[in-house]
Amino acid sequence: MKYNLQFDFLVDKEKNTLTIRREFLADRELVWNCYTQSEYLDQWFAPKPLTTKTKSMDFREGGHWHYAMVEPNGTEHWGWTDYLEIKPIDYYTALDAFSNAEGEINKDLPRAEWRIIFTDKGENALVETIVGYKSLSDLEKVIEMGMEQGMIATLQKLDELLLAINK
Repeated sequence: MKYNLQFDFLVDKEKNTLTIRREFLADRELVWNCYTQSEYLDQWFAPKPLTTKTKSMDFREGGHWHYAMVEPNGTEHWGWTDYLEIKPIDYYTALDAFSNAEGEINKDLPRAEWRIIFTDKGENALVETIVGYKSLSDLEKVIEMGMEQGMIATLQKLDELLLAINK
């Protein structure tokens, strides 16, 4: 079944930001949990056919998430997120980076500050993600790496998980 859920992917080359707005068929608290708990993140946080595995997660201000997106052939793409500010079920901010399996940040790839805001849209949840980069070249690099297509595919996996939970 197709639903007409809001999806916006906006690029601001003057501010070096991406703004992604996405509506979900679930209440805000459940969507918050899916973004902030590793047992849920591992089920959706990678575009198909990749899967996600968490090595460590401590969701608190000053905490982190160390995870890998895993290709079907076993190739791992590691990431590191530092949690900066958290206001439960309203928003959190984080620094996101590419890393290795030991958690060492790859300084050759862009690091971004994420602000993820959760609001109600009727009975649904609306998530607005604002991703800020240090430079226009960093922003353009992640766009070239397929950020929009990756986000579309990843958020579709979250739709599927929410539908399975809400059965």
